[in-house]
Amino acid sequence: MINKPIIIISGEPYSIFFEILFKIYKSNFLKKYKYPIIVIGSERMMKNQMKKMKYNIEINLIDKNETLLNQLYKKKINLIDVEFKFNKTFDKISNKSNKYIKECFDIGLQLMKKKVGHGIINGPISKKHFLNKKFSGITEYISKKTNKKGNEVMLIYNKKLSVVPITTHIPLKNITKEITKSKIIKKIQIINNFFVKKLKKKPSFAITGLNPHCETTSLLSEEKNIIVPSVKLLKRKKIKIFGPISADTAFLPSNIKKYDVIIGMYHDQVLTPMKALYEFDAINITTGLDFIRISPDHGTNNEMLGKKLSDELSLKKSLSFFSEMHES
Repeated sequence: MINKPIIIISGEPYSIFFEILFKIYKSNFLKKYKYPIIVIGSERMMKNQMKKMKYNIEINLIDKNETLLNQLYKKKINLIDVEFKFNKTFDKISNKSNKYIKECFDIGLQLMKKKVGHGIINGPISKKHFLNKKFSGITEYISKKTNKKGNEVMLIYNKKLSVVPITTHIPLKNITKEITKSKIIKKIQIINNFFVKKLKKKPSFAITGLNPHCETTSLLSEEKNIIVPSVKLLKRKKIKIFGPISADTAFLPSNIKKYDVIIGMYHDQVLTPMKALYEFDAINITTGLDFIRISPDHGTNNEMLGKKLSDELSLKKSLSFFSEMHES
């Protein structure tokens, strides 16, 4: 029996994603990889970038309307071609790629709706250009497109330690309005269920406070009024959680040994120390959908485009996670 393929949506064409994809195919990584791979993107752009960076990998064009599993090869890049009109192989990111990126996502999500794929990996996109302030991140974009709005949770995963921000890509001035007991409880329950079902592990959580040292001189204490009651309720639901703890000590070596997941109140509160600790050895998983969606934990990195210096580790980790994950 052939395993369902991993669907890779290539994302922003002027990102480093094709480069790291080429590096994966030129390495020995895929020799023992058990899932077929389907890439959705521009054949012409892929060929042009491949030529410029002196890679030579055969492309197998496949028809999304035919039976996909009969068309797949292991050593070739199985590609669903999406037209992208461009003049320069390497260029600055702009709104010109928006229609192309949307079509790539539409095809990938349609394949998942038909239960063709085992899961999705997407390359990076520009929040400024593609999302155009309509969504705070690609996590929210995909949840809206799949009718799962409000269920999405962004998990930055590493085997040693993972992090979850309660709020994602929003301005700091808006954070206090977005932190609620219901949001904290729901997101932690979703992550707990994900660990139990997909990783066969009951996780240990730590949750940070919002304010420095979990203290505030204002009349409203988010720790006292929102976070502490949330923790008490989660404990009653048999979830192993500690806190709130001060964010400035949460990532000390003695602390991170105790926890599987650290929950933070906003993006940089937990993403900054996570990247300082593990660099590219982490992946971005969207939980709460009907399927697993992963993206490598790096951005478009347009400044490095075409230089052949980008690290493919996070894409390897993204692909590897599907092998580690339980099917249930």
